[in-house]
Amino acid sequence: MVRGKTQMKRIENESNRQVTFSKRRNGLLKKAFELSVLCDAEVALIVFSTTGKLYEFSSSSISKTVERYQGKVKELVLSTKGIQENTQHLKECDIDTTKKLEHLELSKRKLLGEELGSCAFDELQQIENQLERSLSKIRARKNQLLKEQIEKLKDKERLLLEENKRLCKQCGIGQNDCLNKQQESVHDEEVETELFIGRPKKRMN
Repeated sequence: MVRGKTQMKRIENESNRQVTFSKRRNGLLKKAFELSVLCDAEVALIVFSTTGKLYEFSSSSISKTVERYQGKVKELVLSTKGIQENTQHLKECDIDTTKKLEHLELSKRKLLGEELGSCAFDELQQIENQLERSLSKIRARKNQLLKEQIEKLKDKERLLLEENKRLCKQCGIGQNDCLNKQQESVHDEEVETELFIGRPKKRMN
């Protein structure tokens, strides 16, 4: 005969309720014992009947298991509290970072000359001073780069003159002749590139 499924609700009949409690209590204690033996687990079981009678099982000691349980609960509470505090701190940091980014974005737009309608005279003066300082730094950096470039060109010119001198020496041309030839070459280039207005025939004459 198939056993019917028991409904999970309070048994109204007191006698049947007491019989079911005894059977299931013994089964529960048996399962707790088997779990402790088979799995080498620390098991503690406490059951109070409706009349207040205590039934218990422990694989070691009820008091030690309860103390261990209370210690674990305390650790979990502290850990959860720490996680909550850390989460709250991260949220506050995120809000603070968002506000800073918004402030920087607004400052950037003002430096670009946008959204100046809400700015007072003092704030406009500060923006102007900041732009002047930035422009001064940019010009200083630009002048520095120009000076460095000029120095590099001078070094290159010096190397080219030394190379030219060496080549003139190899060809048996004196230093003065080299300089004269350089000047003549430069003069010829200047003549060739000189601007002339008029007919080509007159230029040839």
